[in-house]
Amino acid sequence: EFALENAYPNPFNPVTMIKYHLPEDSRVTLKVYNLLGEVVAVLTDQQETAGYKSVEWNAGSNASGVYFYRLEAVSTTDPSRSFTQVKKMVLMK
Repeated sequence: EFALENAYPNPFNPVTMIKYHLPEDSRVTLKVYNLLGEVVAVLTDQQETAGYKSVEWNAGSNASGVYFYRLEAVSTTDPSRSFTQVKKMVLMK
């Protein structure tokens, strides 16, 4: 089953880890947004194999505040199987 875990640590300064699970090979996009809905980072945008994955975000150049991260995954073998989830994290400097 597709899954997006909570960022750890959260709150963080300035590095956090985001983990997710892909049950099958998928096209994956993981982006970070600010409160205005602007993309501030693209952590991954590629085809990935099934399994447990993790991505580190170093927000050293970003301002303190609330950010959202959004995972979109679409199965490469069955495009009707897709997953989208958004979670919140807090950068405290």
